[in-house]
Amino acid sequence: MTSVASSPFSPRLDIRRFYEGFAAPVTELDCGQKCAPYNASGKPFCCDICHAVPVAFRQEWDYLRPRTDLWHAWRGDECACEPVDPLTLQEQTPEHLTLLACLGPEHCQREFRASSCREFPFFPYITADDRFIGLAYEWEFEEKCWVISNLGCVTSAYRAEFIRTYDVLFEKWPDEYESYYATSEEMRAFFAEKRRRIPILHRNGGFYLLSPGSERLTRVDPSAYRRFGVYKEEFTTETRRTRRREI
Repeated sequence: MTSVASSPFSPRLDIRRFYEGFAAPVTELDCGQKCAPYNASGKPFCCDICHAVPVAFRQEWDYLRPRTDLWHAWRGDECACEPVDPLTLQEQTPEHLTLLACLGPEHCQREFRASSCREFPFFPYITADDRFIGLAYEWEFEEKCWVISNLGCVTSAYRAEFIRTYDVLFEKWPDEYESYYATSEEMRAFFAEKRRRIPILHRNGGFYLLSPGSERLTRVDPSAYRRFGVYKEEFTTETRRTRRREI
């Protein structure tokens, strides 16, 4: 969950209902098994605090702490090389959020996953003219996350739950909307500099590419999306195998 400024207003959230309404898996297969072989730790990148530090609403932490031993407060000293400077990350974390660390994927209790686990690798994309149109991905994980290279595998159930969850959250918590508005703005600037279009999993069920300057949407087949790093090579190898079988 990306956020850029502390929030003076924190509405009371029903965390149990929040979790129950946002529980669908991202893909039908276990995507963690796809990326784990490429991580030196053998863990899925999203479940490895040495690559991605989970963040949760403080209300979530209040809910989780008496119900599970899965989580503890992030200390910033549990990895040989932290993904970011611990002090800097603490200073950049808004007051209504807290950094957490878990026991690892082998001990995961899915019903107690934090909101940042449930949304990864996506965030709500908000246009410059103030419309929450769908899901965009955390672009700094392009080389690591298998899902980002296989967006067509994202289930319609997950997309629907994601959108419904954030529709409700934004209605209750305008500051969270502003936070993701800023993140979307940052993504547009990054993709404009790279002369690339932004993949969008639209709330209407379609797959699109968005021009970062004009925000013009072009509907595409998800197979047209880019693949990155080892997943690009993996796709090329599988395509060759398929062609051989067809011959």
